[in-house]
Amino acid sequence: PASTPPADAAQASPSPLETPRREVVFSGMQPSGGFHIGNYLGAVRDWVALQDQHRCFYCVVDLHALTQPYEPAAMRARVLDMAVELLACGIDPQKSTLFVQSQVPEHAELSWILSTVAPYGELSRMTQFKEKGERAEYVNCGLFTYPVLMAADILLYKATRVPVGEDQIQHLELTREIVRRWNGRYGEPALFAEPLPLHRSPLRIMGLDGKQKMSKSLGNYVAISDEPDAIRKKIGSAFTDELRLRKKDPGHPESCYVCGLEQYFMPSDKVAELQDGCRTARIGCVDSKRALAEAMITTLQPIAERKRQLLAQPGLVEDILQAGADEARKIAKQTMAEVRERLGLLPLR
Repeated sequence: PASTPPADAAQASPSPLETPRREVVFSGMQPSGGFHIGNYLGAVRDWVALQDQHRCFYCVVDLHALTQPYEPAAMRARVLDMAVELLACGIDPQKSTLFVQSQVPEHAELSWILSTVAPYGELSRMTQFKEKGERAEYVNCGLFTYPVLMAADILLYKATRVPVGEDQIQHLELTREIVRRWNGRYGEPALFAEPLPLHRSPLRIMGLDGKQKMSKSLGNYVAISDEPDAIRKKIGSAFTDELRLRKKDPGHPESCYVCGLEQYFMPSDKVAELQDGCRTARIGCVDSKRALAEAMITTLQPIAERKRQLLAQPGLVEDILQAGADEARKIAKQTMAEVRERLGLLPLR
């Protein structure tokens, strides 16, 4: 926590010409071939809001994706599709830096350097490593050192804030430990600050079955690019209130999957109206599903339209990503020059 400023400092007012220094934010996402509403609600909406408040670096982390089996011929399309959807959702290259991880080679260089101070014991205790390792046919080294590359992603831009969900807190804590070890070994003044989380409200969007987290691999999702009829069909089959057997039975919106999604796609007064109708049996589950599907379509249609416009302009998205990578590399090269100097390595010319 910050120390309390002296009384005279607390009373001082900043010059009207001064502007508060914006914190640097970094966040990345693997190119998985398109977003579903869980990705949108859990991360991308926050990214859009944060770019108006902070200096944001948003990265398609394709190097991270190499730790899982994939089809090389499809990787390029997956990367570009993710970039298109980020732009369609509202990421603005005039406000933030959007780029692809592999186009900034300093990410891999800093990852190796940080691995020399990363504690093996902490890496072996990473929950995601253990879970993925149990499912994998074999455990590759990249899966084990995945969090070190995450640390490099953040520190390369000296980010001080990282938007995280509950499943990423452990990785961010490891980054903070790596910073402490690095600074302790390579002297003062500290080159890196310990990044702090930008906590989101705990948001774990369950799949349409109401039992597992929304996932494309499980087929229990609504994609943000789904056509209206597809959305209606998917929501029509979604899990609802298992205690409500007939329409005349009173419902339990607090435990109903469909009612739980309404708050993200409808104004609060409409949500209250629907949930009151559910509790008093004035409306049934089919009515709730129809209302949710239409509200979801209304929210997602502008995104789908922007996506169509971007896809109609070949080369535009690649130009945006290249400009973002060029901007990111300027900072990355400066950081690595400082790192090399601290390490006693010869400078690059």
